[in-house]
Amino acid sequence: MNYIVLDLEWNQCPKGKEYENKELPFEIIEIGAVKLDGSFCVTDEFNRLVRPKLYTKLHYIVKDIIDVSSEELMAGGDFEEVIEEFLKWCGEDYIFCVWGSGDLTELQRNMNFYGVENRFPMPFIFYDIQKMYSILYEDGKIRRSLQNVIEAMALSENEEFHRAINDARYTARVMQMMDIHKVEGYYSIDCYRIPGRKSQEIHAVYDTYEKYISRGFRTKEAAIANRELATCRCYKCGQECRPVIPWFSANTKIYYGLYYCDEHGYVKTRMRVKRADNGKFYVVRVTKITDAAGAEKIRMKQQALREKRKEKRHHPTE
Repeated sequence: MNYIVLDLEWNQCPKGKEYENKELPFEIIEIGAVKLDGSFCVTDEFNRLVRPKLYTKLHYIVKDIIDVSSEELMAGGDFEEVIEEFLKWCGEDYIFCVWGSGDLTELQRNMNFYGVENRFPMPFIFYDIQKMYSILYEDGKIRRSLQNVIEAMALSENEEFHRAINDARYTARVMQMMDIHKVEGYYSIDCYRIPGRKSQEIHAVYDTYEKYISRGFRTKEAAIANRELATCRCYKCGQECRPVIPWFSANTKIYYGLYYCDEHGYVKTRMRVKRADNGKFYVVRVTKITDAAGAEKIRMKQQALREKRKEKRHHPTE
């Protein structure tokens, strides 16, 4: 299997967000990638500029960050041509490796907008090297910029950042320095396309947690009412856990809950309700075994929320 280390650069509406096309807020203008073999040795590179059709002038922020002229961009290939060339270059047996998850979302959004068939598998699994770096060297939550990690690893910075091929090369060098095999079990799952029916829903079990990705629902209320969320099973032993603190909402998108497994103790859950590009609502729930201190944090979070709501009732905003 090969590792395709991908990086994209994109433009946005130069007139501001209020004038952007909501179906394509970011238009890809450059695709850069490095191909690594099973031993993480570089075997090939891909580097192409893409001629913009929607936003033909560079946004001022993009112009400041990316060292490319409008003339160079207009000499690039059409997106449909470049993406087909890129996918052919990727080959058959590979996994994408990216710094953060945004590039794959925008890649598919551009493919959808320009009518390019999405042939990626479902579920679409990839390696988020930014996340893996954090798990391997930090607390798993911090997300460092690529430039900060290059500096921390004392790797030479002989190419400008924010050009697709350069950032792909830097990411590949970070991968070569890491012991990827120690964290390859913490793969990521792309959610640009969500499961279409219950049989396609995803239950991904990692070493320290489980992630559930639901199918799409017409409304947010229907997504929350999903029967799968009515119970919690321990991902270690599979037995149904006893509810300690039922689902409660910290805001309009995030929910928490606390359960207890007779064999493995407290189990905490966090649920996010999201809306896919197809307009449907879906749920991403993370289930993780915790200790008494972790359980207490959930209790304190619920209590703080209750006190905040009580204060609002007693002192409503006029």
